[in-house]
Amino acid sequence: MRGWNANVCAMSKRRWSVILCGMILFGLLGSAVVWLGSSVWQQNLAQVSEPNAAGTEKPASEKTAPTEGDSIGETVRLTAGQEHKDMPRELTDYVAQPDEHFTWSVQGREERWLLGRPWGTIHTLQVRSQRWQGVVWQHEVIVYIPPGLSPGQTWLLWIDGDLPPRSKVDTLGMLVASQIRAPFAMLFGVPNQPLLGDYREDALIAETLARYLQTQRSDWPLLFPMVKSVIRCMDALQGYAQQQWGCRLERFVLSGASKRGWTAWLTAATGDPRVQAIAPLVFDTLNLPAQMAQQVRVFGRFSEMIHDYQKRGLLPIPNTSAAQRLWAMIDPWTYCPRLRMPKLIINGTNDPYWPLDALNLYWEGLPGDKWVLYVPNAGHYMCERRADGAEESLPRRAVATLTSFAYAQIHGRPLPRLQWHWQPLDQGQWHVQGHCDQIPCKVRLFTATSDSRDFRQAWWQEHELRLDQVPVQVVVPPQAKSYSAAFVEVEFASDGRRFTLSSPLRVWESSAHRP
Repeated sequence: MRGWNANVCAMSKRRWSVILCGMILFGLLGSAVVWLGSSVWQQNLAQVSEPNAAGTEKPASEKTAPTEGDSIGETVRLTAGQEHKDMPRELTDYVAQPDEHFTWSVQGREERWLLGRPWGTIHTLQVRSQRWQGVVWQHEVIVYIPPGLSPGQTWLLWIDGDLPPRSKVDTLGMLVASQIRAPFAMLFGVPNQPLLGDYREDALIAETLARYLQTQRSDWPLLFPMVKSVIRCMDALQGYAQQQWGCRLERFVLSGASKRGWTAWLTAATGDPRVQAIAPLVFDTLNLPAQMAQQVRVFGRFSEMIHDYQKRGLLPIPNTSAAQRLWAMIDPWTYCPRLRMPKLIINGTNDPYWPLDALNLYWEGLPGDKWVLYVPNAGHYMCERRADGAEESLPRRAVATLTSFAYAQIHGRPLPRLQWHWQPLDQGQWHVQGHCDQIPCKVRLFTATSDSRDFRQAWWQEHELRLDQVPVQVVVPPQAKSYSAAFVEVEFASDGRRFTLSSPLRVWESSAHRP
C-alpha cells in the first residue's frame, strides 16, 4: 500500500435520470451539445407517454411471471437466514409474496445511428410489477445496448421516478451504455404516483407510513412496493435477456438518487443474490434514529426538507413499539449484515437534507468494500456551485465516478483500495493519512468553515497537494470561525477514464473558540 498524508489545521426539483445522462453527454460530445442535456432537466418534467418510433417491433403477447422452477426471470425466494433471525421480516416477506399481476411485454426495439455509424439498440419493456392497495403498478423499462456488444451477465440498472421525454432520454441513455460498455437499463415509475389522492414523493411515503401506524398492516410502507418494483424489473430483464440473446443475466449494479437511492439500499438489504453492487446517491441517512437526533443537534430542528414526516407525526419518532418497528423495517442499517456487496456512496457537501458528517454515523459499521465521493459545494442534485454563486448545469464529479464504478464492477476491474486515518493534533490541527494501492493522478484537500456545525451554506475551498513528496504535507492557516471541516479527494485514471474518490470527512470545533 502506498502512503501519503497531510496535516490539516483548524479551519422546483430536477429529474435525476436526465442529470445523470446529461453529464455523460457533456463529457463525450462537448459543449456543442450541452444544451441538450441541461435544457431537459430544467423543464418541469411530468410523466410522459410517447408512441413508439416507426419501425419498432411490438409483439402482441405478454410475458408473465415464470412458472415454478424456471430459473430465468424467477424472483429469488427471500427469507431471513439463521444469522439474521432478529431482523424484521416484513420487507422480505412482502417482496417474496407471489403476485398474479406481474407481467412484462416488449413494446419496441429500435436501432440508433450516429454520424452514419451504428450507435446501438434501444429496447423498451412494459412491466407490471404488482398490485398494491388496489393499484396495479406499471413501469417503463428501457434498455440501451452499445453496438457490437454481446450482453453479458452483469448490467447497470438505474432506478427512477417519473419518465422524462423519450426523445431526450434515449440519446442520453445510449451515451451511458457507451461509457460503461455494457447494457444500461432504466426503470421508471418508482413509485407509481400520485397515489392515495394527490400524494407524491416524500408526502406519499409519509402518508403510507402513517397508515401503517394506524393499521399495523405491514404492506403499507411505500418503500416495500418500491423495492418490489426493482425485484420484478430484474425478473423481467432476466427473462428478456434469455429470450432476445440467449443470455443468462445473473447480476445487477443498482443505482438511484434520493428516495431511489433508499430503494437501492433496501433492495440490497433483501439479500437478493442478483445485487452485485450498489451506488446510492444523496441518501446519507442510514441508522435513522441516530440521524434524526443528529439533525436536531446540528440544525436545532429537523431539516425542512423532511417536513412531510413531521407533518404526519412520524418525527420525532414516536416512543411506541409500532413506530420503533416501522423505522427499523425501512432503515437499511437494520440489515447491515446483508450489505456486504461493493458500495459507492455519493453525497453533496451542501445537501440540505442531512448534516455534513452524517456518513460518520454508519461508515465504519458497513461491511465489505466501500467507497465514498463527496462533491464539494454541491447540494441534493450534485451540481457544483462556483465561487461567483452560479451553479454548474451538470454533475461532473458524480457521474464520472458513478460510471467508473459501474464499469469496474461489470468488467471485473479493480478499484483503488483506500484506507484513512485521522488524528487530532495540538491547536486544532488534524493529521490525516491515506493509503492507496494505486497511484493517484492528483490529490486535493477541501476545507470549509462555519459559525456552527451547520455547513449547508458553507463554501469549500480546494487546495491541490503536491505528489512529488511522500508523505504529502499541507498546512492550512488558522480559521476565524468556530467550526472547521475537511476531506481529502484523490483522482485516478483507469481504462481511459478519470474519476475521483474521497476520504470520510471530519468536522471539529476550533480550539480558539472553545470556552
